[in-house]
Amino acid sequence: MSGGPPNANAADEGRSITVSRVIEAPPERVYEAFLDPDQLAQWLPPTGFSAEVHHLKHKVGGTYRMTFTGETEELAEYGSTFGGTYLELVPGERIVYTDEFETDDPEMASEMTVTVTFEAIPEGTEVTARQEEIPEAIPPSDANEGWNDSLANLAALLEDDE
Repeated sequence: MSGGPPNANAADEGRSITVSRVIEAPPERVYEAFLDPDQLAQWLPPTGFSAEVHHLKHKVGGTYRMTFTGETEELAEYGSTFGGTYLELVPGERIVYTDEFETDDPEMASEMTVTVTFEAIPEGTEVTARQEEIPEAIPPSDANEGWNDSLANLAALLEDDE
């Protein structure tokens, strides 16, 4: 299944979403791409955005901070700076971290929790991302679309790697 579409079982439960995708790379390699600042800046921003990772300390209790910048005039207003703390890191298996926007907008002020799991399957790795407590100002469908876009970018990056 070369670079297939995202798994259709993306669920939207209130202010939470779950998205999965098969990536043709081993779990350890996919896990590394979530914690390498240069790679993260390449694949995480959805289409139309670029990213700068200001810092990333990948250890339990370590923090990260990054900025997404809209590359066109109509996307410019959607740029954002956000960051959080790593709560759990199990190499090749699981990453749990908090995620929060730097904003004065009360509808964007919410600490999200993101859980990413990596499961070895014959085709490579099934990556599942669950984002909880999405801020009121962000429709869960937009978060779902963003994660699907990011995971497609990750698949392209890693599948070109081999």
